Amino acid sequence: MGGVGDRVSAREDARRVHVRAPGKINVFFEVGDVQPDGYHDVASVYQAVSLHEDLWASLSDHDQIVVTGDVDVSGVPLDASNLALRAARLVAARVGYAGGIRLEIHKGVPVAGGMGGGSADAAAALVAMNELLGGSLGPLDLQLLGAQLGADVPFAVLGGTAVGTGRGDELVTALVRGRFDWVLVTRDDGLSTPAVYGELDRLRAAVDILPPRGTPSADPAVLHALRSGSAHDLAGAIRNDLQPAACSMLPDLRDDLRAGEQAGALAAFVSGSGPTLAYLAADPDEAQRIAAALQRPGRQAFVAHGPVPGARIVD
Repeated sequence: MGGVGDRVSAREDARRVHVRAPGKINVFFEVGDVQPDGYHDVASVYQAVSLHEDLWASLSDHDQIVVTGDVDVSGVPLDASNLALRAARLVAARVGYAGGIRLEIHKGVPVAGGMGGGSADAAAALVAMNELLGGSLGPLDLQLLGAQLGADVPFAVLGGTAVGTGRGDELVTALVRGRFDWVLVTRDDGLSTPAVYGELDRLRAAVDILPPRGTPSADPAVLHALRSGSAHDLAGAIRNDLQPAACSMLPDLRDDLRAGEQAGALAAFVSGSGPTLAYLAADPDEAQRIAAALQRPGRQAFVAHGPVPGARIVD
C-alpha cells in the first residue's frame, strides 16, 4: 500500500492552506518546586489574544520557510530548527508523507516576548499540514503532537482560555464571559525562560520565598473572575510567581509596571517569564489610551483583546 506521498496528485501539490493562530498571555502562573529532572510543575491560566500569526503551508520538492511580519523577525530561524517546520514534519511523519514542505509565515506576535509567537507558528503548522495531508488527526492528536515541541503549543491549538497544569500542557478549558482588553508592552531586550526559572529558584533559596506546597493549581478567584466577565475582579486575582525573578534580572521592569498603573491600568504584571508586560484595561478606549501613554523608545505597546480562538483554517 502506498503512503500519503504516493497519493499526492499534481493538483493537491499546488494547494495552499492558510491558518491563523493566536499569541497568549498568562493571567495566572503558579510555579511549584524544582523537580529532580530540573523542570517545575506549574499551574497556568492562559488566554489567547488578538495578536496572531498567519501561516500558509503547501507541499513542495524540498523544505522552505519564508518569514515576514508586522514585528521584527530578524531572530526567526529559517532552517530545520524553526518550530513551525518541526511541527509540520511531525504531522508528515505521523501520516507517512516524506516530501518537502513550504511554509510562509507572517508574524504579528512579538518575537521572544513571552507571548508564544513561535508556539502559535507551530500550532498553525500542525493544523495546516493535517489539512493538506487528509485531515486524519483530531484536535487532541494535534495537541499531543504539539506537546512534544513545547508547553505552549497545545494551548495555541486550543485557544480561548484554559488552565494548564503539569508542564503547562495538560489543558482544561475555562469558562469565560465577555471580553477582556489588554495592553502588551514589549522591550528591545529579552529574558531567557530557563534563566528566569533559575533566578526564581535562587530567590526562593536565598530569601525563603517558599513554593506552594503540593501540586500547583489555579486560584479559584481567577476562574470566578473570568466566569463573571469582570475586569475589576480579574485585576484583583492576577498572579505570576515568575514576576519577582524577572524583575530581579531586569529591575526597570518595576518602573514600567508602575507607569502602567499610573496610566490607569487595572492591573500590571509580567506575562509568563517576560519581558513582555501585560496591562488589564477597563474597556477598549482605556486600552488605547494606556498604550499611547506607555509607547516610547525601547518599548512597543500593542492593544489586544481576548479570548480568541486557537489555530484555525482561514478560508
